[in-house]
Amino acid sequence: MTTTLQRRIGLPLLTAYGVGVMVGAGIYVLTGAAAGAAGIWAPLAFLLAAVIAVPSALSFSELSARIPEAAGDSSYIEVGLNLHWLAVIVGAINVAAGIVAGAAVLRGGVGYLLSIVDMPFTWTVVVAGAGLTVIALIGVLESLVFAAVLTVIEVTGLVLVIWAGFSAAPVADWSMPLPQIEWTGLIAATIFGFFAFIGFDDMVNMAEEARDPQRTVPRAILLALLITALLYALVSLAAVRAVPRDILAASEQPLALVWQSGMGTSAVFLSAIAVAAALNGVLAQIVMASRVLYGLAKRSPALLAFRRTSQRFGTPVLGTVLVGALIIGSALILPVALLAEIATMALLIVFAIVNISLIGLKHAQPQTPFRIPGFVPWLGATACIGTFLASLAGGIG
Repeated sequence: MTTTLQRRIGLPLLTAYGVGVMVGAGIYVLTGAAAGAAGIWAPLAFLLAAVIAVPSALSFSELSARIPEAAGDSSYIEVGLNLHWLAVIVGAINVAAGIVAGAAVLRGGVGYLLSIVDMPFTWTVVVAGAGLTVIALIGVLESLVFAAVLTVIEVTGLVLVIWAGFSAAPVADWSMPLPQIEWTGLIAATIFGFFAFIGFDDMVNMAEEARDPQRTVPRAILLALLITALLYALVSLAAVRAVPRDILAASEQPLALVWQSGMGTSAVFLSAIAVAAALNGVLAQIVMASRVLYGLAKRSPALLAFRRTSQRFGTPVLGTVLVGALIIGSALILPVALLAEIATMALLIVFAIVNISLIGLKHAQPQTPFRIPGFVPWLGATACIGTFLASLAGGIG
């Protein structure tokens, strides 16, 4: 056993990892929800959500260049605010959020798989979760190559949906003059659209395995955010053009409706792509949460066992196995939908604290390989707190 990770990840793989996390299986649900809330303005909601996420993405980019460590959020708080107890709490929140998100996506992916083939739910969850855990153990390069293949499959499916949506006869709302913006619906759609773009938090945890992390991680974060924003905007634009708003909002498979409207054929293949998206999402959470445990152990002697890595594969063995097992167990027994909503809300507070950490660091250590203007982390913290308060007030859910 060793205590170091191997630097094997370049810009393309880290960007693909980020796109896979941000798009995930969520796009198969969020498109219909956004259309229901904002109607034909749903694409604008996703673009606004991406704009709101930009300050925090920039803050994480600078922090990843300053402190290229696993357990990114915790390390930033440890160094920026010198509060070890808060750093540990934030790390625990990130691990819990990763486990719950992985469990939710695993359940959803198995659900899509069982709509194609007849298999027992419990054993399918166990086998799929165990298989992804093994992939995560074999090596970070192998894990991210596998994730990149799944991301390519997923993005290809989304491009086909976009093509189908623009091939369909436009619905009545599309042919009429643009309606007035429904501000309440647009704001609601923007708020839950924001959650689609916070996957860059997972990306910074790969900094100790990235080649030239001061350059690679910031570029990958911003590229992934740009690609994801374009995908969400184009998919939602194709959807509101091809399918009436009320039908989109009521469907659990809105993108299948877009395909059927444009092509007039079955969209079973989208279920297969949704399975690939789910597998991608689960693998991403296993890799991320195990790296957070590895990073926390750097400054926490009680967690030192999580600092040990496989001499052959260079991966954190105990953290990977524990996270994989907890994801499988949570998928089988916990109310993951409710827990995922709570965990996501907690992450908004974490994001606000991380932005505040950067404010302190910029005063204490002005020089850095990647620097953003001083007002950006203030914007990031304000956006996260505002989104949290708006969510509490009933903006989502």
